[in-house]
Amino acid sequence: MNTIKKYIMMLLLPLLLAGCNNYFDINTDPNNPSAMSVSKLLPYAQISVAYSVAPGARGSAYSGIGDLLNVYIHQVTIREEADKYGATGGNWTIGTSWRNSYTDALVNLEDIIRQGTENGDSQYAGIAKVLKVYLYSVLVDVYAQVPYSEAIDNFYPHFDEGDQIYQSLFALLDEAIANLNDTTAPNELTPGADDLIYGGDMKKWTKAAYTLKLKLLNQVRLVQNVGTDVQSVLSQDLISTFSESLMFKFNSTRTPDNRNPAYGDTYEATQKTKYMSPWFYEILMGYNPNIFSGNKDPRLPYYFYNQVKPTEAVSNRVEYRDGGFISIYFGSDGPDRDNSQDRAMTVFGIYPAGGLYDDGGGTKVNGNSSTGAAPFRMITYADRLFIEAELIQAGIISGDVQSRLRSAIEASFTQVDEVVTLVGNTQTVPKVATATATTTYIDNVMAEFNAADNNKKMEIIITQKWISEFGNGFEAYNDYRRTGYPILFDPNNPQMAPGGYATPKSDNGGDPGRDTGVSPAVKVSCSRGYPMSLPWPNDELEPNTNAPAQKSNLPEYKVFWNK
Repeated sequence: MNTIKKYIMMLLLPLLLAGCNNYFDINTDPNNPSAMSVSKLLPYAQISVAYSVAPGARGSAYSGIGDLLNVYIHQVTIREEADKYGATGGNWTIGTSWRNSYTDALVNLEDIIRQGTENGDSQYAGIAKVLKVYLYSVLVDVYAQVPYSEAIDNFYPHFDEGDQIYQSLFALLDEAIANLNDTTAPNELTPGADDLIYGGDMKKWTKAAYTLKLKLLNQVRLVQNVGTDVQSVLSQDLISTFSESLMFKFNSTRTPDNRNPAYGDTYEATQKTKYMSPWFYEILMGYNPNIFSGNKDPRLPYYFYNQVKPTEAVSNRVEYRDGGFISIYFGSDGPDRDNSQDRAMTVFGIYPAGGLYDDGGGTKVNGNSSTGAAPFRMITYADRLFIEAELIQAGIISGDVQSRLRSAIEASFTQVDEVVTLVGNTQTVPKVATATATTTYIDNVMAEFNAADNNKKMEIIITQKWISEFGNGFEAYNDYRRTGYPILFDPNNPQMAPGGYATPKSDNGGDPGRDTGVSPAVKVSCSRGYPMSLPWPNDELEPNTNAPAQKSNLPEYKVFWNK
């Protein structure tokens, strides 16, 4: 009996010791693992990329860099420090976007690349590399120099030069394309529903990668010879429909809130901060005598929603009014600028924020007005066509620039209808791409283009792209610094200031409709020059002994490709 007991104890001893080891491993929480699989990391990384760039709610964790840049490219006007180009390293949007980029998006993308490479899950690695290239290109394009080679593994990283980072990104894109199409890899895990962008479709990811490469080559065309590389990329399959566009599709879920963050900031908020730029509005209306004059853009009711009817009186005096459109000027010191207009001001429409189509009803918006399910568009089919039109006009590639531009404009109208479908609004929203007014508008744009000299032709291409990209201030910020177009509002130019050719409208206690009288108290000015890059966040510079000193002259601090 004793022999049997000893034998049993010998058999049980390893199990008992193992159990003790597990028992005393008190620092391991089975409900909170220290490592996550690539399928769990991917959706979080993708939404973090979107939140890093997309316009969001100021003061929230979802304040992407597009929030600031929408002001700098004069599609949105605000009262805060971005007005008069006053953003500093302490700006909330700059700090939040930087943290979202590095702490959330890039750390997780790097982990996906590492795990995907080690485990042979090359499709995950390829997707993560495409998104890494996209987000790092955003950071370089906005800040000029950023942490790259030491960004993930060093608490105090050096800042790499933008041109060196770009060369690494081109190589990384080639790796990504190879990963996405690697049929020899085990790929025991393959993306599916966890891929919130393309649902695991490697063909679409490959098209997005090549289109991203085209975008980056166009970005550097002033500082290096890109003609051969562009031709090579154009021989590949690129994004060719709106559904293939690289975009993050928000939805209508409120708990947790998965709606487009710009929707919450304009519809949910009781203290709204974003006014629609009068400069942008007047170009769409055809008021500007220097471009698209007298050619009203049919996208207006999709882009803007007026909370008041054209002849409806409002309780507080407003600084700018044209019918139901109510806003404020960039750089204004006028007495009516700071009047509360939450229940009267014009807000984002169904495109780009997932809000309301302006049917003239003039209702006050709230969080239940619409779904907020508009996507954040990173690179679309229309963008691709506009890039090609620019490359043809710049003489980089050959082709029919008139045909390419017309196709780009037509695609930009089609994507408005596509976004409306994704929003799923309960309103009756007419199609804009097939409307007679749209055909007339595009015909007029092309007539103006055909009659223009080469400089004006480039202005028309980039201005149409600027209109199409409403909601993505980052791309328009790049285009402006690379080409000088579109012509932006300059409060120091007497021609553009109130009383100049951009005819100011105001509600001076008279006609509540279009009032062409000018309030003599409205004055605009800006002592700062246009920022050619943004300041780095102070939270990054202060603890980092390897960081550079804060930029002192933003109008002169250019990104390497900005010549």
